[in-house]
Amino acid sequence: MARVLVTGATGFVGRRLVPALVGEGHEVRAMTRRASSYAGEGEAVQGDVHDPGSLTEPMQGVEIAYYLVHSLDDQDFERKDADAARAFGTAAADAGVRQIIYLGGLGGDDQDLSAHLRSRREVEGLLGEAGVPVTVLRAAIVVGAGGISWEITRQLVKNLPAMVVPRWATTKTQPIALDDVVRYLVGVAGHDDAMGRVFEIGGPDRLSYVEMLQVAAEVDSGSRVPIVTVPVLTPRLSSYWLALVTDVDATTGRNLIDSMGTEVVVSEQSIREVVPGEPLTYAESVRRALEDSQASEDDG
Repeated sequence: MARVLVTGATGFVGRRLVPALVGEGHEVRAMTRRASSYAGEGEAVQGDVHDPGSLTEPMQGVEIAYYLVHSLDDQDFERKDADAARAFGTAAADAGVRQIIYLGGLGGDDQDLSAHLRSRREVEGLLGEAGVPVTVLRAAIVVGAGGISWEITRQLVKNLPAMVVPRWATTKTQPIALDDVVRYLVGVAGHDDAMGRVFEIGGPDRLSYVEMLQVAAEVDSGSRVPIVTVPVLTPRLSSYWLALVTDVDATTGRNLIDSMGTEVVVSEQSIREVVPGEPLTYAESVRRALEDSQASEDDG
């Protein structure tokens, strides 16, 4: 077992990853900007990827470091994420870390990627610039309670009896359950066959965003939501619309929407050779996410 650092430990993926790693016997450091208020599993450590000087202490003695942060809610997210990734990779190399694990975004290198996906791809390279082998897991939409993309889907289905959506909503994507993302992230830790490699991860279903909304509505209420596709609804207008009918802010919505015109599906399955097992269907992913969302509301 290894000493592991998890950045973004209180985030959507991190708060599920930390207990999973602890359950596997790893010694986990949960890095957060407010360590004094951390209430999860593992050892809380203070650190901020945007403050290079704060990374030295959390990295000491660490063998595996997870990088699970991004700045989608910032207008200047590309520069901020590039600077943070470069600093993190340097700190990891200085500390003797032997593996960085990064959750990136799907999308072919030959595609016209959005700023969001282009930034994710840039971060992959910058994390490894100082010489630490990087294991990359590229995913599309991760379905789980608290995830921005899932919350958009859940709130649209919950709040609107019918929808008018832009043409990009017919683009195909390959959603994956949060449970499977965590399983893959844990499975590649310290795995010799995962060092310095890029893996594509996704569930078994290739769906358009319209189809995802329909399935979510059926799982939630047993009935479909009437959806009409229109040719003109710009990303800027779409982001304002999302901010109006969901609690996702316009900047984050715009950065996500810019990526939705790009088809993001899995083109290779090599992850299954390293971490065997069948991923959950989209419908099952939705069912689990809805249960978790309801449980959180009940606890609140």
